[in-house]
Amino acid sequence: MIDFDTKQLPAQRDTIAPDGSEVRLLLELPRGGMAHFELGPGQTSKTVVHRTVEEIWFFLSGHGEMWRQQDGRASVVKVCTGTCVTIPLGTRFQFRALGDETLTAIGVTMPPWPGEAEAIVVQGEWPPTTP
Repeated sequence: MIDFDTKQLPAQRDTIAPDGSEVRLLLELPRGGMAHFELGPGQTSKTVVHRTVEEIWFFLSGHGEMWRQQDGRASVVKVCTGTCVTIPLGTRFQFRALGDETLTAIGVTMPPWPGEAEAIVVQGEWPPTTP
């Protein structure tokens, strides 16, 4: 039996994602995990592709764009508060915050994030500005 768990959003970031966004770790269960992502105003992430996980993101604040590419098809979508996107396994993706607000999202990873070697930095749609 798995215990119930509860957690408040951490005040400080836990880590920097391979794409350069700030990450606050939330909770996970054996089949999935959740994290909070922030990308500063005017910032563009690095482009990554995951080896074994897929994700669903829900944007909480700010506005920007997300580029996704898989199997020869690509799409750029506008993202803002209330937008939800999927990132299927094997999808190259990149996002950017437009304007003067931080772009924030909650991401669910299935299965849970296995560690740093999961994401591979690849060529994307826009030049990245994150460290």
